[in-house]
Amino acid sequence: MPPSKPALDSASIRILDLLQQNAEMSISELAEATGLSASPCWRRVNDLKESGVIKGSVALVDAQALGLAVNVFVQVSLKQQDRESLDVFNAAIRTKPEIVECYLMTGEADYMLRVVVEDLMKFQALVVDFLTRIPGVANIRSSFALGQIKYTTALPTGHLKAGRGA
Repeated sequence: MPPSKPALDSASIRILDLLQQNAEMSISELAEATGLSASPCWRRVNDLKESGVIKGSVALVDAQALGLAVNVFVQVSLKQQDRESLDVFNAAIRTKPEIVECYLMTGEADYMLRVVVEDLMKFQALVVDFLTRIPGVANIRSSFALGQIKYTTALPTGHLKAGRGA
């Protein structure tokens, strides 16, 4: 059973906004920025974690700094879309760290992948030695990103503030 959806007031929404920008903020910094004292602020952060609203905290690493210069969006179509074919594909995709995102889609392709690799040879190897060998794959189409215009991990919270006059 999924965790219950917590009631998010303006202070909790502000905490989410702040932590999405800098997850390393201390409780005292969060409390000051939200106008709460430290103890209630800590309690709210803890409640957000326990309810599953905050799933974890990670370091955001620059792909270029690691030599990962090639960012590719890959559309994959399967021969058939039955549960077994989807499960086989999903399990295979989860084994490859260079596939950083994977979505089950509607429309022309069944899946959209985001792949980050060092160079074209690494991408070619991923396609030829891995993707084409997954049972049930019918078609693979790739689009190479030429530049990143916007990238964020922060989710919008404006809709949560709408009816609160915030």
